[in-house]
Amino acid sequence: MHGLVTPNAQFYLRNHFAVPDLDAGRWRVRIGGLVKSPLSLGLQDLLKLPARSAMVTLECAGNGRSLLRPPVAGEQWGLGAVGTARWTGVPLVDVLDRAGLRFGAREVVFRGADGFERSLTVEEARDSGILLAYAMNGRPLPVEHGSPLRVIVPGWYAVADVKWLIDVEVIGHAFSGFFQTSRYTYEWLRDGGVAREPVRRQRVRALITQPGAEDLIAVGPFAVRGLAWSGVAPVARVEVSVNGEAWRLARLLGQPRGHRWRRWELIVRAGRPGRTTIRARATDAAGRAQPNQAEWNRLGYGINPTQEVSVRVE
Repeated sequence: MHGLVTPNAQFYLRNHFAVPDLDAGRWRVRIGGLVKSPLSLGLQDLLKLPARSAMVTLECAGNGRSLLRPPVAGEQWGLGAVGTARWTGVPLVDVLDRAGLRFGAREVVFRGADGFERSLTVEEARDSGILLAYAMNGRPLPVEHGSPLRVIVPGWYAVADVKWLIDVEVIGHAFSGFFQTSRYTYEWLRDGGVAREPVRRQRVRALITQPGAEDLIAVGPFAVRGLAWSGVAPVARVEVSVNGEAWRLARLLGQPRGHRWRRWELIVRAGRPGRTTIRARATDAAGRAQPNQAEWNRLGYGINPTQEVSVRVE
């Protein structure tokens, strides 16, 4: 609804635990474990380091969970658990280089003051795009979004973006925390058994933002507009179908830049009064396309079926 940038006040919220009460003046983040020079940094220390800003789309891994049939437990998101903001902070790789990794370093664990923790492999953590962010859309990071500091991992589902960061620990083994191995994993019933895969990068999706469901449309031409994104590769195309007719290519607007959503639009025609159904699907440059139906998994993650919007024509 808000275009390329989602205002802070309208950005979706998802926390597993209560928001911690932190004093930004006394708060510090520790970088330790298998490092040569452990660090303890306050907000003023971070503000003195070279900063970087990036527009990044964050999406909850459970976005669209309410579309699953049969339903599964968990937050029953529609399609609103996604937003794009300009995040500003210190590249994680710069902090890791200051600390210096020791031999045997395998994973980097991020811990929030609320008790939430997740990890990335050392190779993943050294991605130059990952930020330790202290600002959102040009303002200090709001408390509900992780102030004083949160992790931003572009292209990944937002479970990787640990809020209220207080500890970065480099370890020499695979991390097995609850939200790493017992949750945020895909679980499918396949070939008589259970197949598991960790939740990582965002799946490709096109979202129709105009018209809205049950909008009233006049007979004749009208615009279908929306946003599309993928955590794996840039969006290559978006296609639209009206009332089950042949798919037509929409026009992608702007240039693909980093890990943020992209606008698209197509002028279609409402030929007669009555109910009209509009569908949209996206395909990224890696060849990943939205499925026609949601792929059921026990915990309801990564739900990205072709979207369908029904409007009234008169």
